Amino acid sequence: MTNRIDLNCDMGESFGAYRIGADEEVFPHITSANVACGFHGGDPTVMRTTLARAREHGVAVGAHPGFPDLIGFGRRNIDATADEVYDLVVYQIGALLGFAAAAGMQLQHVKAHGALYNMAVAKPQLAAAIARATRDVDQDLVLFGLPGSHLISEGESAGLRTASEAFADRNYMSDGTLVSRRRPDAHIHDAGEAVARAIRMVRDGIVTPVDGPDITIRVDTICIHGDGPYAAEFARQLRVGFEGAGITVRAIGRASRD
Repeated sequence: MTNRIDLNCDMGESFGAYRIGADEEVFPHITSANVACGFHGGDPTVMRTTLARAREHGVAVGAHPGFPDLIGFGRRNIDATADEVYDLVVYQIGALLGFAAAAGMQLQHVKAHGALYNMAVAKPQLAAAIARATRDVDQDLVLFGLPGSHLISEGESAGLRTASEAFADRNYMSDGTLVSRRRPDAHIHDAGEAVARAIRMVRDGIVTPVDGPDITIRVDTICIHGDGPYAAEFARQLRVGFEGAGITVRAIGRASRD
């Protein structure tokens, strides 16, 4: 369906004395970084240094807001209202925006993290809150979301440019959602398999779910989870695989407005 793709990764999720992810090893291979904003991971120093590394490698940056749940790494559902979600997202984008301004950088996008992302996929009121928060901070930010989900539709309704996101290291259900992390088949562990699936998703718009026949999928950007044990190797092989298949790998870019 396309010969161009953005390769994004969740970055800057270390905090204090705790190191999460292989950011230094991943950065040379990706085109967009989703930077944790201090709630599910990250801290002020990590945010600043992650932006500096992104600038060094020519990688576009976006805010990666999540629930305030360090212990659960933002992957536990919280019964938050739409207004609370709006405030959480504005707060976190604003924090990263401050560091970006200090570094002379622009933010490209917003991608919700973990449980916040998955809940917004299923709940339009939460997706709308994320979209409104993004628009109200900067209407030129691109909103990332699962293809065909409320994140995409509510983002478009808010007047935002959206990017449909697929996952190189996760398996899919036949309804287009991700397999629950509680299942043993949630993740893809073989880099070769991940590359072949990713190329097929980009070129043909097709992925094979675990519970049925092939489904169609729109893909503007492909994600690697930065905290995964194979993140660096997956990033390297995906970049090589895409370029070998004649697929241009570059960042989404900010929306252009006349």
